[in-house]
Amino acid sequence: MRILRPTLPLASTKRLVRNFTWLSAFALAPFFFCESLSAQTANPAPAVVEAAPAAPLSPAMDALLRARKRVEKYFEQAANVVCTENVTQAVVGKNGKAYYREDSVFDYQMQASTNSGSLKLLESRDTRKAAFRDSARSLLITNGFTSMLLIIHPTYETSFTFEPAGDETLDGTSYVRINFKPVPGASSPAAMQLRGKNYPIPLSGTIWIEPQTGAVLKLVASMDSSLSDIGLQAVRSEIHYATVHFRDPEESYWMPASAVIDVETPRQHWRNILRFAGYKRFRATIQVEEVENKP
Repeated sequence: MRILRPTLPLASTKRLVRNFTWLSAFALAPFFFCESLSAQTANPAPAVVEAAPAAPLSPAMDALLRARKRVEKYFEQAANVVCTENVTQAVVGKNGKAYYREDSVFDYQMQASTNSGSLKLLESRDTRKAAFRDSARSLLITNGFTSMLLIIHPTYETSFTFEPAGDETLDGTSYVRINFKPVPGASSPAAMQLRGKNYPIPLSGTIWIEPQTGAVLKLVASMDSSLSDIGLQAVRSEIHYATVHFRDPEESYWMPASAVIDVETPRQHWRNILRFAGYKRFRATIQVEEVENKP
């Protein structure tokens, strides 16, 4: 069993199509309005249609808009850093405690590519410490959970509904909570791979957003409905994010700090714990030399 994330269309392309559809509908409205006027008078005066002003966003939805912009920047910056990923793969008993676990350490990097006209996310892991492997144990392999921010990426704007869920203060900082639910039939940023086939997972949950900057502190997502036909009862993930500061030059990146993923079937409960630390930023220096051509 493997948790994956699908290939995504470019957000900019989707916004372009959405704006074009809106403009087409708006252009038809004056036409039908003028047609009704011509039936009443032989020489109708030109109609003047004024667009109604957009309703102001609530503070919570304004924070979500800031978060969308922040998420786009996150995927641009992610390829510039590498970190250490500590992975714990555990089997959990009925008492909620792990009775078997394997630990491993990787050099981790997430890369985003748009070369083929779509946004593709790729995780790179180089093993630093391999876990002792018990071949008799079945463990969960989870990939792509650091990119669960795709839930609020503009690409998935129409795949979820978002509602304010009040404010909460954590460690002295006030955060806006936003609940999200999947739109039936829409695409999902998460899927389960079983016997070579991908099954999209409908996700619902809550996002904690710092309203001034749009930074996400925490994202909790769970499977919205059971996939009992393939033996999947529950999926839950909790991902925390934090600001990472770099020097020379001074710069701050907003990156994943930890993730806990639980997956349950009728016979098994797995829990993977991911911790990210030791972020290092890539720096490229380009030196150009002019060579004099001599005969």
